[in-house]
Amino acid sequence: MKITALLVLKCMPEGADPIILANACDVSHFGFFQRSSVREFIVFVSRTVAKRTPPGQRQSVQHEEYKVHSYNRNGLCVIGFMDDHYPVRSAFSLLNQVIDEYQKNFRESWRTAQADSTEPWPYLDNALTKYQDPAEADKLLKIQRELDETKIILHQTIDSVLARGEKLDSLVEKSSDLSAASQMFYSQAKKTNQCCSIL
Repeated sequence: MKITALLVLKCMPEGADPIILANACDVSHFGFFQRSSVREFIVFVSRTVAKRTPPGQRQSVQHEEYKVHSYNRNGLCVIGFMDDHYPVRSAFSLLNQVIDEYQKNFRESWRTAQADSTEPWPYLDNALTKYQDPAEADKLLKIQRELDETKIILHQTIDSVLARGEKLDSLVEKSSDLSAASQMFYSQAKKTNQCCSIL
């Protein structure tokens, strides 16, 4: 999973090309001689997708193994270039965070921009690095991953107990903590459930 670029653009009325307000991209995984062409392609696709994303809308455009996600909030549009494996929910969560942070830092000053900005925005560069892991952008994904890890550990623990040759049935029979009635209940319940189990 990889984020290649994040851009913030001002969408112009009357179909004019959007203005780039902030741009961060990581093209290090491309060949050295391809990098400038890739940057130009990112700018071209960003303007094209931003121009075609209506205000208040989100959309994803697939191109080969990449997806371009966009979110237009009343003329302020954020674009993310991710590979196909980056979860869509995490991508839009990231775009929402970027647009919130941009509005918090720059307020409404973006509305007066008339040309592309070449000044770096450190937050965007940091976000490009930090959110390479989708769990950082999407807290639900992070919680799900932690639950999956816990489940794996529990399965490994139970398997390791059973791997030592101890079976639950033999433990129940040997246990002095269980009364005869509890042992009888366990064996009856096991017999009853055998008729209904599906393997």
